[in-house]
Amino acid sequence: MTLLNKKSILTVAVTAALTMAGTASATNGYFAHAFSQTEAGLAGAGVAKTKNIDSLAGTTNPANMVFAGDRMDIGLALFSPQREYEVTGDPILPNGFAPIGEIPSCNAPGVTPCQLPFSIGPGKIDSENTLFPVPSFGWNKMLSDRSSFGVMVYGNGGMNTEYQGGSANVFNPNTNTIVTAPGTFGNGTLGIDLMQLFVAPTYSMKVGENSSIGISLIGVFQRFEAKGLGSFAGVTNSPENLTNNGYSTSYGGGFKFGFNSAISDSIRFAASYQSKMRMGEFDEYKGLFAENGDFDIPETWTFGISADVGEKGTFVADIQRINYSDIKSIGNDITPLTQGQCLDALNNFLFNGALSAQGPGCGGGSNGFGFGYNDMTVVKAGYEWSQSDDLILRVGYSITDQPIESSDVIFNILAPAVIKSHITAGFTKQLASGNEMTMSFMYGAGDKVTGANPFDPGQTISIDMDQYQVGFTYSRK
Repeated sequence: MTLLNKKSILTVAVTAALTMAGTASATNGYFAHAFSQTEAGLAGAGVAKTKNIDSLAGTTNPANMVFAGDRMDIGLALFSPQREYEVTGDPILPNGFAPIGEIPSCNAPGVTPCQLPFSIGPGKIDSENTLFPVPSFGWNKMLSDRSSFGVMVYGNGGMNTEYQGGSANVFNPNTNTIVTAPGTFGNGTLGIDLMQLFVAPTYSMKVGENSSIGISLIGVFQRFEAKGLGSFAGVTNSPENLTNNGYSTSYGGGFKFGFNSAISDSIRFAASYQSKMRMGEFDEYKGLFAENGDFDIPETWTFGISADVGEKGTFVADIQRINYSDIKSIGNDITPLTQGQCLDALNNFLFNGALSAQGPGCGGGSNGFGFGYNDMTVVKAGYEWSQSDDLILRVGYSITDQPIESSDVIFNILAPAVIKSHITAGFTKQLASGNEMTMSFMYGAGDKVTGANPFDPGQTISIDMDQYQVGFTYSRK
């Protein structure tokens, strides 16, 4: 491959990744189950795997890159999430409110407050946006037989929803009445879109004959958009920076390091750790996310084994931990709106017509409400075997606990990340040119989560999602 061709391929790949990466991905919470198509066929397992890996193996463990050899991998996955919500139960009026169209009678601030008047129209609505291209790119160069340098470009996401239709009973501060308004949350089309792009230069080296270490310095670009959330203007510190402000961007980064060690001729043990990615704030949405628009990326750690099975098979198993609770905008739940930290500010809005609520539990506050994601522990396992000299087959399965509680279903209509397991398969085919093609297939099985509308306990909300993905990588050695 000439230097010109290398530069041309690199330019095209990075441009494509910048254009499309991260619009959505198969999710554990909102983290992708895998970034490498090789590992995608193994349900994302591979932290200890050193055989038949590609130049995106460093997304799981940077220490593995020294085993990848000289290669370039350009991939594209087509991801299809099927998301819906369903509301049952007729809306009721909160305490202290007169019938729709009449002026309510609320208590003054500092007294027993009125609850937020917010009921969703009964019915079932599917999200639009059901097919996404997700590109990836990796390049690795052996500096010697004991060290390598590479670059990985990949995306993360999973929050891209658009609900058209529906209705809600909400408070109209202009008329001091409850009105029935169009849209799931009473403010037109509802949805959010999160994109995260990672660029990770990576160095890996062997330690002794059978072990390695590696580190990636990770730069991150992310952008976010929300629409249809205007009915929550009474419970945010910055109503003008709550919704319908187009895309907001932020930049940041962190690091990832790992090791991989042989503990016998056929068994390897490895672990990796990715730091919290410290990101700039989404200024246009500092009234939505806690801590003035903060949306850092949670830290993760992974450890696992790889074991040769006979002459042609390899078994891999990983345990991954994602610490969502450390990020308030993701880990905080809805209780600041229902148990005091924002209720008096809400009453000030309802009673006095205040233009914004001031309180730590209100939107954008130091302890503002969020999606209520639990920390996740994901168990992944896969098996790979050589069907012939030029064909490698893979299967995999992963499982985790439900990240969303029933008490937090209302905001997670926006991002129903209820996937608990992934079933995967894949293969790598050696081509006559000496290069490779890899494909992977995934089905993500969701678990319907049902809970009461915290603002209208007579209503029940259910959220559900299933996922499908097919991915392809062309590898040039």
